[in-house]
Amino acid sequence: MAVYLHEEDLPEGVLGPGPIAVDTETMGLITPRDRLCVVQLSDGGGDEHLVRFGPGSSYDAPNLKAVLGDPNRVKLYHFARFDLAAIEHYMGIVAAPVFCTKIASKLVRTYTDRHGLKDLVRELLGKELSKQQQSSDWGGAELSEPQREYAASDVRYLHAMMTILIQRLEREGRMEMAQAAFDYLPHRARLDLAGWADKDIFSHE
Repeated sequence: MAVYLHEEDLPEGVLGPGPIAVDTETMGLITPRDRLCVVQLSDGGGDEHLVRFGPGSSYDAPNLKAVLGDPNRVKLYHFARFDLAAIEHYMGIVAAPVFCTKIASKLVRTYTDRHGLKDLVRELLGKELSKQQQSSDWGGAELSEPQREYAASDVRYLHAMMTILIQRLEREGRMEMAQAAFDYLPHRARLDLAGWADKDIFSHE
């Protein structure tokens, strides 16, 4: 298992076939203001690839865009809504189709209100994640080793968790509902970008 850091684009041919786990690191939580700094990917084979974008980047990353925009390749996220918005805003592509472990968790782990990545990894896989670097500066000239490990760990376990969550969704008869929610996520991300991030347009209010 290794963590590879790339500048401005993903090298061609480094990922195997099948679903790809994706995560992002940004300068903050307001997408138009807080630039996209890192995109993390894993094909589930044991290696993680981090693509770092510097200040003023054009985000012209043809190899990465080809992977993220491939309509025949499922992208695995935890809280896809945020990552989809960041990728579309800065890279101009819709990184779908989607499987979101947070939404899947909320549909089948109704016995708890803990749906964070750390909680899921602990329960489903018996592993511990460190979140110490979650609020660190991702826009610096260098990524520290702890930052690299943190970023890599965010995609390291998504394939294994997807397998378990699909089994539970099917067991509870909620796979169709989950798929409909996943299919809607790119549209929800677009609503966020358009100014409705904190509004539920389906509510009566």
